[in-house]
Amino acid sequence: MATDLVPNQVVPPAADAAPQAPKRRRNSRPVPLWRDLLRYRWLYLLLLPGLAYFIVFKYLPMYGLTIAFKDYVPFLGYSGSEWVGLKHFQELFTGPDFGRLMFNTLLLALLTIVFVFPAPIIVALMLNELRINVLKRSVQSLIYIPHFLSWTIVASLTYLLFSVDFGVIANWIHGLLGGPKTDYVAQAEWFRPLIVLQLLWKQTGWGTIIYLAALAGVDSQLYEAARVDGAGRWRQFWHITLPAIRPTIVVMAILTSGNLMDSGFEQIWLMTTSLNRDVADVFDTFVYYIGITQGAFSYATAVGLFKGLVGVLLIFGSNWLAKRLGQRGLF
Repeated sequence: MATDLVPNQVVPPAADAAPQAPKRRRNSRPVPLWRDLLRYRWLYLLLLPGLAYFIVFKYLPMYGLTIAFKDYVPFLGYSGSEWVGLKHFQELFTGPDFGRLMFNTLLLALLTIVFVFPAPIIVALMLNELRINVLKRSVQSLIYIPHFLSWTIVASLTYLLFSVDFGVIANWIHGLLGGPKTDYVAQAEWFRPLIVLQLLWKQTGWGTIIYLAALAGVDSQLYEAARVDGAGRWRQFWHITLPAIRPTIVVMAILTSGNLMDSGFEQIWLMTTSLNRDVADVFDTFVYYIGITQGAFSYATAVGLFKGLVGVLLIFGSNWLAKRLGQRGLF
Protein backbone atom coordinates (compact mmCIF):
# COMPACT_ATOMS: atom_id res chain seq x y z
CA MET A 1 0.00 0.00 0.00
CA ALA A 2 1.12 3.55 -0.69
CA THR A 3 0.14 4.69 2.71
CA ASP A 4 2.65 2.33 4.32
CA LEU A 5 5.55 4.13 2.62
CA VAL A 6 4.73 7.46 4.32
CA PRO A 7 6.64 7.78 7.61
CA ASN A 8 4.78 8.69 10.73
CA GLN A 9 4.70 12.44 11.18
CA VAL A 10 3.81 14.42 14.24
CA VAL A 11 1.06 16.88 13.39
CA PRO A 12 1.60 20.19 15.21
CA PRO A 13 -1.40 21.73 16.95
CA ALA A 14 -3.38 24.31 15.04
CA ALA A 15 -2.27 27.86 15.60
CA ASP A 16 -5.80 29.15 15.94
CA ALA A 17 -6.87 26.55 18.48
CA ALA A 18 -8.57 28.11 21.48
CA PRO A 19 -6.56 27.90 24.68
CA GLN A 20 -8.01 25.80 27.43
CA ALA A 21 -9.72 27.67 30.23
CA PRO A 22 -7.90 27.47 33.55
CA LYS A 23 -9.42 25.09 36.02
CA ARG A 24 -11.35 26.62 38.87
CA ARG A 25 -10.17 26.19 42.33
CA ARG A 26 -12.21 23.70 44.27
CA ASN A 27 -11.70 25.56 47.52
CA SER A 28 -13.01 28.94 46.24
CA ARG A 29 -15.13 30.58 48.91
CA PRO A 30 -18.42 32.39 48.16
CA VAL A 31 -18.51 36.14 48.51
CA PRO A 32 -19.88 37.15 51.94
CA LEU A 33 -23.31 38.71 52.05
CA TRP A 34 -22.13 41.87 53.77
CA ARG A 35 -19.66 42.47 50.95
CA ASP A 36 -22.44 42.29 48.35
CA LEU A 37 -24.56 44.64 50.43
CA LEU A 38 -21.67 47.07 50.66
CA ARG A 39 -20.98 46.85 46.95
CA TYR A 40 -24.58 47.55 45.90
CA ARG A 41 -25.44 49.79 48.85
CA TRP A 42 -26.95 52.56 46.71
CA LEU A 43 -29.35 50.16 45.00
CA TYR A 44 -30.51 48.80 48.34
CA LEU A 45 -30.84 52.34 49.62
CA LEU A 46 -33.21 53.13 46.74
CA LEU A 47 -35.17 50.01 47.65
CA LEU A 48 -35.80 51.13 51.23
CA PRO A 49 -38.67 53.64 50.62
CA GLY A 50 -40.73 51.14 48.66
CA LEU A 51 -40.00 48.39 51.15
CA ALA A 52 -40.97 50.63 54.05
CA TYR A 53 -44.22 51.55 52.30
CA PHE A 54 -45.28 47.91 51.88
CA ILE A 55 -44.30 47.01 55.44
CA VAL A 56 -46.08 49.94 57.08
CA PHE A 57 -49.22 50.16 54.94
CA LYS A 58 -49.63 46.60 53.62
CA TYR A 59 -48.23 44.06 56.07
CA LEU A 60 -48.47 45.61 59.53
CA PRO A 61 -52.23 46.29 59.17
CA MET A 62 -52.75 42.56 58.60
CA TYR A 63 -52.61 42.13 62.36
CA GLY A 64 -56.02 43.80 62.45
CA LEU A 65 -57.51 40.87 60.52
CA THR A 66 -57.68 38.97 63.80
CA ILE A 67 -60.84 40.89 64.72
CA ALA A 68 -62.66 38.90 62.02
CA PHE A 69 -62.54 36.01 64.50
CA LYS A 70 -63.51 38.11 67.52
CA ASP A 71 -66.35 40.26 68.79
CA TYR A 72 -64.23 43.35 68.59
CA VAL A 73 -64.86 46.12 71.10
CA PRO A 74 -62.68 49.22 70.58
CA PHE A 75 -62.42 49.86 74.34
CA LEU A 76 -61.09 46.33 74.94
CA GLY A 77 -58.64 46.34 72.03
CA TYR A 78 -57.45 43.43 69.89
CA SER A 79 -56.27 41.25 72.73
CA GLY A 80 -59.15 41.94 75.12
CA SER A 81 -62.01 41.20 72.71
CA GLU A 82 -63.76 37.85 72.93
CA TRP A 83 -62.71 35.12 70.48
CA VAL A 84 -65.70 33.77 68.51
CA GLY A 85 -64.00 31.78 65.73
CA LEU A 86 -65.92 31.55 62.44
CA LYS A 87 -69.11 33.12 63.77
CA HIS A 88 -69.00 36.16 61.47
CA PHE A 89 -68.21 34.05 58.42
CA GLN A 90 -71.24 31.85 59.16
CA GLU A 91 -73.40 34.96 59.43
CA LEU A 92 -72.04 36.16 56.10
CA PHE A 93 -72.68 32.93 54.19
CA THR A 94 -76.09 32.30 55.70
CA GLY A 95 -77.26 35.92 55.72
CA PRO A 96 -79.83 37.33 53.29
CA ASP A 97 -77.35 39.73 51.66
CA PHE A 98 -74.67 37.26 50.55
CA GLY A 99 -76.41 36.01 47.40
CA ARG A 100 -77.27 39.50 46.20
CA LEU A 101 -73.79 40.84 46.88
CA MET A 102 -72.11 37.90 45.16
CA PHE A 103 -74.36 38.19 42.09
CA ASN A 104 -73.84 41.95 41.72
CA THR A 105 -70.07 41.68 42.21
CA LEU A 106 -69.60 38.76 39.80
CA LEU A 107 -71.82 40.33 37.16
CA LEU A 108 -69.82 43.56 37.22
CA ALA A 109 -66.62 41.50 37.08
CA LEU A 110 -67.93 39.59 34.05
CA LEU A 111 -68.85 42.82 32.27
CA THR A 112 -65.39 44.18 33.05
CA ILE A 113 -63.71 41.11 31.54
CA VAL A 114 -65.86 41.16 28.41
CA PHE A 115 -65.82 44.89 27.62
CA VAL A 116 -63.13 46.70 29.66
CA PHE A 117 -60.20 44.25 29.56
CA PRO A 118 -59.97 43.90 25.74
CA ALA A 119 -60.45 47.62 25.11
CA PRO A 120 -56.81 48.71 25.78
CA ILE A 121 -55.56 45.86 23.60
CA ILE A 122 -57.78 46.88 20.68
CA VAL A 123 -56.88 50.58 21.01
CA ALA A 124 -53.16 49.77 21.26
CA LEU A 125 -53.32 47.65 18.10
CA MET A 126 -55.16 50.43 16.28
CA LEU A 127 -52.64 53.06 17.40
CA ASN A 128 -49.80 50.78 16.36
CA GLU A 129 -51.12 50.79 12.80
CA LEU A 130 -51.03 54.59 12.54
CA ARG A 131 -48.09 55.82 10.47
CA ILE A 132 -48.54 59.56 11.12
CA ASN A 133 -46.59 60.14 14.35
CA VAL A 134 -48.21 63.51 15.09
CA LEU A 135 -51.71 62.02 14.93
CA LYS A 136 -50.63 58.97 16.93
CA ARG A 137 -49.13 61.04 19.76
CA SER A 138 -52.10 63.40 19.83
CA VAL A 139 -54.56 60.55 20.20
CA GLN A 140 -52.43 58.98 22.93
CA SER A 141 -52.34 62.21 24.90
CA LEU A 142 -56.09 62.71 24.61
CA ILE A 143 -57.03 59.23 25.77
CA TYR A 144 -54.58 59.39 28.72
CA ILE A 145 -56.23 62.44 30.29
CA PRO A 146 -59.35 60.74 31.79
CA HIS A 147 -57.16 58.49 33.93
CA PHE A 148 -56.00 61.48 36.00
CA LEU A 149 -59.55 62.59 36.84
CA SER A 150 -61.04 61.52 40.16
CA TRP A 151 -64.15 59.37 40.33
CA THR A 152 -65.98 62.36 41.80
CA ILE A 153 -65.45 64.32 38.60
CA VAL A 154 -66.37 61.30 36.47
CA ALA A 155 -69.61 60.82 38.43
CA SER A 156 -70.42 64.54 38.14
CA LEU A 157 -69.90 64.43 34.38
CA THR A 158 -72.14 61.38 34.18
CA TYR A 159 -74.93 63.24 35.99
CA LEU A 160 -74.49 66.24 33.69
CA LEU A 161 -74.75 64.05 30.61
CA PHE A 162 -77.40 61.49 31.57
CA SER A 163 -79.60 63.19 34.16
CA VAL A 164 -83.29 63.41 33.32
CA ASP A 165 -83.50 67.16 34.04
CA PHE A 166 -80.47 68.71 32.35
CA GLY A 167 -78.56 65.78 30.86
CA VAL A 168 -77.21 66.69 27.42
CA ILE A 169 -77.09 63.14 26.06
CA ALA A 170 -80.36 62.20 27.80
CA ASN A 171 -82.19 65.10 26.16
CA TRP A 172 -80.61 64.31 22.79
CA ILE A 173 -81.77 60.69 23.01
CA HIS A 174 -85.23 61.83 24.06
CA GLY A 175 -85.43 64.21 21.10
CA LEU A 176 -84.28 61.48 18.75
CA LEU A 177 -86.50 58.65 19.98
CA GLY A 178 -89.35 60.56 21.59
CA GLY A 179 -91.58 59.13 24.29
CA PRO A 180 -91.22 59.73 28.04
CA LYS A 181 -87.89 60.88 29.41
CA THR A 182 -85.64 58.25 31.00
CA ASP A 183 -83.58 58.95 34.10
CA TYR A 184 -80.51 56.91 33.17
CA VAL A 185 -78.69 57.79 36.39
CA ALA A 186 -81.43 56.67 38.76
CA GLN A 187 -82.89 53.65 36.93
CA ALA A 188 -81.55 50.28 38.10
CA GLU A 189 -81.40 48.76 34.59
CA TRP A 190 -79.01 51.51 33.42
CA PHE A 191 -76.64 51.31 36.40
CA ARG A 192 -74.33 48.61 35.02
CA PRO A 193 -74.08 50.08 31.48
CA LEU A 194 -73.09 53.44 32.97
CA ILE A 195 -70.45 51.77 35.16
CA VAL A 196 -68.97 50.00 32.14
CA LEU A 197 -68.96 53.21 30.10
CA GLN A 198 -67.17 55.05 32.90
CA LEU A 199 -64.52 52.34 33.13
CA LEU A 200 -64.00 52.36 29.37
CA TRP A 201 -63.64 56.13 29.24
CA LYS A 202 -61.35 56.40 32.26
CA GLN A 203 -59.07 53.35 32.03
CA THR A 204 -58.76 52.38 28.37
CA GLY A 205 -56.22 55.03 27.44
CA TRP A 206 -54.00 54.39 30.43
CA GLY A 207 -54.07 50.63 29.83
CA THR A 208 -52.74 51.03 26.32
CA ILE A 209 -49.34 52.13 27.66
CA ILE A 210 -48.31 48.59 28.59
CA TYR A 211 -49.41 47.08 25.28
CA LEU A 212 -47.82 49.86 23.22
CA ALA A 213 -44.57 49.23 25.07
CA ALA A 214 -44.82 45.53 24.21
CA LEU A 215 -45.52 46.37 20.55
CA ALA A 216 -42.53 48.72 20.45
CA GLY A 217 -40.27 45.77 21.23
CA VAL A 218 -41.28 43.81 18.14
CA ASP A 219 -38.46 43.55 15.61
CA SER A 220 -39.36 45.45 12.44
CA GLN A 221 -37.40 42.92 10.37
CA LEU A 222 -40.11 40.36 11.08
CA TYR A 223 -42.66 42.53 9.29
CA GLU A 224 -40.26 43.11 6.39
CA ALA A 225 -39.66 39.39 6.01
CA ALA A 226 -43.40 38.73 6.17
CA ARG A 227 -44.07 41.29 3.43
CA VAL A 228 -41.38 39.69 1.27
CA ASP A 229 -43.13 36.34 1.70
CA GLY A 230 -46.40 37.90 0.58
CA ALA A 231 -48.13 38.25 3.94
CA GLY A 232 -50.82 40.91 4.15
CA ARG A 233 -51.73 43.12 7.10
CA TRP A 234 -54.01 40.50 8.63
CA ARG A 235 -51.35 37.78 8.35
CA GLN A 236 -48.77 40.07 9.91
CA PHE A 237 -51.13 40.87 12.75
CA TRP A 238 -52.06 37.24 13.40
CA HIS A 239 -48.57 35.71 13.15
CA ILE A 240 -46.32 38.55 14.40
CA THR A 241 -48.14 41.26 16.34
CA LEU A 242 -50.49 39.11 18.38
CA PRO A 243 -47.86 36.51 19.44
CA ALA A 244 -45.55 39.38 20.43
CA ILE A 245 -48.01 40.80 22.98
CA ARG A 246 -49.50 37.47 24.06
CA PRO A 247 -47.22 37.14 27.14
CA THR A 248 -48.20 40.67 28.21
CA ILE A 249 -51.89 39.85 27.76
CA VAL A 250 -51.51 36.72 29.90
CA VAL A 251 -49.74 38.58 32.71
CA MET A 252 -52.34 41.36 32.70
CA ALA A 253 -55.13 38.77 32.71
CA ILE A 254 -53.62 37.09 35.78
CA LEU A 255 -53.29 40.41 37.59
CA THR A 256 -56.83 41.40 36.61
CA SER A 257 -58.24 38.13 37.94
CA GLY A 258 -57.09 39.05 41.44
CA ASN A 259 -59.23 42.21 41.31
CA LEU A 260 -62.44 40.60 40.09
CA MET A 261 -64.01 40.88 43.55
CA ASP A 262 -62.77 44.46 43.88
CA SER A 263 -65.45 46.47 42.09
CA GLY A 264 -64.12 49.84 43.22
CA PHE A 265 -65.71 51.55 46.18
CA GLU A 266 -65.59 55.18 45.04
CA GLN A 267 -67.17 54.64 41.65
CA ILE A 268 -69.99 52.41 42.92
CA TRP A 269 -70.72 54.56 45.96
CA LEU A 270 -70.95 57.78 43.95
CA MET A 271 -73.32 56.21 41.41
CA THR A 272 -75.57 54.55 43.99
CA THR A 273 -79.03 56.01 44.61
CA SER A 274 -82.06 54.86 46.54
CA LEU A 275 -83.62 53.56 43.30
CA ASN A 276 -80.70 51.40 42.14
CA ARG A 277 -79.33 50.20 45.47
CA ASP A 278 -80.47 46.61 44.88
CA VAL A 279 -78.21 46.23 41.85
CA ALA A 280 -75.49 48.62 43.04
CA ASP A 281 -74.59 46.96 46.35
CA VAL A 282 -71.30 45.04 46.12
CA PHE A 283 -68.89 43.76 48.75
CA ASP A 284 -66.89 47.00 48.80
CA THR A 285 -69.87 49.21 49.55
CA PHE A 286 -71.32 46.64 51.94
CA VAL A 287 -68.11 46.67 54.00
CA TYR A 288 -68.31 50.46 54.31
CA TYR A 289 -72.00 50.42 55.18
CA ILE A 290 -71.70 47.67 57.81
CA GLY A 291 -68.32 48.62 59.24
CA ILE A 292 -68.38 52.42 59.29
CA THR A 293 -72.01 53.44 59.47
CA GLN A 294 -73.20 50.60 61.73
CA GLY A 295 -70.00 49.92 63.68
CA ALA A 296 -69.90 46.15 62.99
CA PHE A 297 -66.13 46.11 62.68
CA SER A 298 -65.65 42.37 63.09
CA TYR A 299 -68.35 41.45 60.59
CA ALA A 300 -67.05 43.96 58.03
CA THR A 301 -63.51 42.62 58.49
CA ALA A 302 -64.76 39.09 57.86
CA VAL A 303 -66.40 40.23 54.62
CA GLY A 304 -63.22 41.97 53.48
CA LEU A 305 -61.08 38.96 54.42
CA PHE A 306 -63.35 36.67 52.41
CA LYS A 307 -63.04 38.97 49.40
CA GLY A 308 -59.25 39.04 49.72
CA LEU A 309 -58.97 35.24 49.99
CA VAL A 310 -61.09 34.82 46.86
CA GLY A 311 -58.77 37.22 45.03
CA VAL A 312 -55.69 35.23 46.06
CA LEU A 313 -57.29 31.98 44.91
CA LEU A 314 -58.20 33.55 41.57
CA ILE A 315 -54.61 34.69 41.01
CA PHE A 316 -53.18 31.24 41.74
CA GLY A 317 -55.89 29.57 39.68
CA SER A 318 -55.42 31.81 36.64
CA ASN A 319 -51.64 31.42 36.87
CA TRP A 320 -52.01 27.62 36.95
CA LEU A 321 -54.42 27.72 34.01
CA ALA A 322 -52.04 29.89 31.97
CA LYS A 323 -49.22 27.40 32.47
CA ARG A 324 -51.47 24.49 31.56
CA LEU A 325 -52.34 26.25 28.31
CA GLY A 326 -48.64 26.57 27.44
CA GLN A 327 -48.21 30.21 28.40
CA ARG A 328 -45.68 31.72 30.74
CA GLY A 329 -47.32 32.45 34.07
CA LEU A 330 -46.69 35.23 36.51
CA PHE A 331 -44.72 33.01 38.91
